[in-house]
Amino acid sequence: MTQQPFSRPGAIDLSALGRTAPAAPAGAPAGGGGAGAGGGGIAGSAYSVAVDETNFETVLQASMTAPVVLVFLSPSQSPESVQLARDVATVADEYDGRFLAATIDVDAVPQIAQAMQIPQVPLMLVILDGRPATQPIPGAAPIDDIRALFNQLAQQLTAQGIAGRHQPNALGGAAPAGDGEDGEPELDPRYAPAQDALAAGDIDAAVAEYQKLADANPADHEAVAGLAMAKVLQRTQGADLNAARAAAAANPDDIDAQTLVADLDMLGGHVEDAFARLVELVRRTSGKERDRAREHLLGLFGAVGNDDPRVLKGRQALASALY
Repeated sequence: MTQQPFSRPGAIDLSALGRTAPAAPAGAPAGGGGAGAGGGGIAGSAYSVAVDETNFETVLQASMTAPVVLVFLSPSQSPESVQLARDVATVADEYDGRFLAATIDVDAVPQIAQAMQIPQVPLMLVILDGRPATQPIPGAAPIDDIRALFNQLAQQLTAQGIAGRHQPNALGGAAPAGDGEDGEPELDPRYAPAQDALAAGDIDAAVAEYQKLADANPADHEAVAGLAMAKVLQRTQGADLNAARAAAAANPDDIDAQTLVADLDMLGGHVEDAFARLVELVRRTSGKERDRAREHLLGLFGAVGNDDPRVLKGRQALASALY
């Protein structure tokens, strides 16, 4: 699966399409995340909803809280698209509300796919703030690739200070998921100081706040990952990518030059490139320099998450380089 940069500005505004959707009948549920697979929903999924004209606007509103992953499927044209929808819903559930899987059966509601100019099924599209936050992602993919994509997006959410979460099956009601009484996304108070610092551009303060959380509870994986990613941001402040790449190419065994490019690759979503660069650096170096390269790589593993398949492959490559 192609790695996807995750961004907020400059995307197409879909809100007009949402406003044209007819309202649901009084008392009717706004979507029903427990719909069966034939209707585009995933039975038993806490963070999945089947989308049609009656609830499309509500799904767009939910993306103001946290990302929505639209999955376009067609049971008649593409059986593998149904499996993709199930897998996306499964992975969305693993993130406890950071993402909502929204499935759109183009056989049942072709007008939504036509309005969004969807060229094929299966296809995924990540929506944030009512707008696409990635390029369309065509084709089916193994569930491990889907997990890798979600993990990359979660890293970038953390780096941008985006902390909202959907409530399980919240689209059965009229309110967007995760909103408080004032309409603002509800945040986990433990992470609020660090995320506020990130949102304000104060990377040093974010590192300090995440460090407090990680020190208090080393088993808090979200805090540990947030700390690792905040440190990547801290190390790359003011760095020029072209100059960094030129310096690394001219000095292949310079630890500082190589680790800076690895950090920049991480921020750009090129996780495997970052890992491969540092694995090769470990392979070529020895003594204290090898230890520095290894520790830096372990820090990047922590930023991605130990369960990510790219980290598992990276650890295997690191073991091979060391021994």
